Amino acid sequence: MSDPLPLLAGPLATADLPATPLRTHRIAAASWTEAPEALLRLGEHLGHGAEYRRRIGRFLLWRAGPPVGEARYMAIDPDSGETWTFDLHGHDGEGRGPDGKIHTRFRTWKESLLGRSSP
Repeated sequence: MSDPLPLLAGPLATADLPATPLRTHRIAAASWTEAPEALLRLGEHLGHGAEYRRRIGRFLLWRAGPPVGEARYMAIDPDSGETWTFDLHGHDGEGRGPDGKIHTRFRTWKESLLGRSSP
């Protein structure tokens, strides 16, 4: 297993968070100057701190835990403070999206963040 990517030193403002996934480093939630308390505590029950993943529409996507396994995702609209979470359990999960629906697939939850949801 390779060493984890290095953490990018903060502090970082919202404008500093890139739109696309990071390939050369990681960004801890504690480095984001506008991080709400709920984000800073996102992975407490998992023993993992939250890290920035990417932008999805108007939302900033963060994850605490591994990409497969026990993890929790949080999407935050930095302008309104609106938040949505998705809990991953192996390959299954559950989270309510902005469309008001409970999603069991991570993909459909992300689509709801973009305002696209299936009937």
